[in-house]
Amino acid sequence: MTQCLPKRFKRRADFLRLAAQGRKIVKTGFVLQALKDAPSAEPVLGFTATKKLGNAVIRNRTKRRLREAARLVLAERPAPGVELVLVGRRETGTMDFAKLRQNLALALDEVMLETAPRGVRA
Repeated sequence: MTQCLPKRFKRRADFLRLAAQGRKIVKTGFVLQALKDAPSAEPVLGFTATKKLGNAVIRNRTKRRLREAARLVLAERPAPGVELVLVGRRETGTMDFAKLRQNLALALDEVMLETAPRGVRA
């Protein structure tokens, strides 16, 4: 049985809002931008890879790996009311997939353990 990804960010305005209001967690393989206590009951995800990473093949591979890691991690750990954007880094496409999943799980745990919402960065 295949598990589908939660709702996805599609519009640039959503990505910019999360970048401005959310918390940024840097791990090996990706940058996670997260906003807890979102209006949606289910998690909302976005994936991005800049042209700085390489050509379209490399960027697509990076996003595919991030999508699959997110699908597997979110199947194990429920994350209600969280908005997440995963930004690919240069090592995302080549690093060990188990390590990528482990780093994402750690980052998601960090977000879920946060008690006070962080609306605006200082």
